[in-house]
Amino acid sequence: MAKSALLKSSIAKKVAMALSGLFLMLFLAQHFFINMTSVFSPDVFNSISHFMGNNPLVQFVIQPILIVGVVFHFIMGFVLDFKNRSARPIAYAKNNGGANSSWASRNMIISGSVILAFLGLHFYDFWVPEMVYKYVAFNPLDETRYFHELAEKFESPIRTGLYCLSFVLLSVHLNHGFSSSFQSVGFNNKYSKGLKNFGIAFAFVVPFGFIFIALFHHFNH
Repeated sequence: MAKSALLKSSIAKKVAMALSGLFLMLFLAQHFFINMTSVFSPDVFNSISHFMGNNPLVQFVIQPILIVGVVFHFIMGFVLDFKNRSARPIAYAKNNGGANSSWASRNMIISGSVILAFLGLHFYDFWVPEMVYKYVAFNPLDETRYFHELAEKFESPIRTGLYCLSFVLLSVHLNHGFSSSFQSVGFNNKYSKGLKNFGIAFAFVVPFGFIFIALFHHFNH
């Protein structure tokens, strides 16, 4: 009875982890679309950024939900990784893990930790200054400042390199996480192959698209 309850609890955690990951992918796609406009039209980027940054629904409903989703996803990741490591017999450590699983699946906690550190840098670079600008300094409203602020962050080769490295690991994390998410929720039908291919494409296009944006502003600022 206790084992059955434990198994159900573990499955529930994996499902919650998968659903939160899929939710964060939607945010990532939206964020990618907005940032990509900065490459083609600073005016469009400024307009969208101003709307997102001053819309009450986005700021006081969607943004808090997003922050909770990020925190929940990473906490669940660490919890599940700890449980998996605790459940392994000692002899397992002597086996060649690469023979049975990919590097990504064995090191999701590593790629996830780097991504978490990147999010901390990203919040420091963009979210914190935005909060200070609007709610602490009470600066005059400037609807054209967003493009300049974005491009300025990528002047430093060190910061640009850190962003690029983080997005490479995000690509690895997404590639494994997307497919395992559908396994966790028990999704297995005729659409599975197409969704798997979509996940591979998403894991490549979006992170490397962000890398392109960072390099574009670094070399064109």
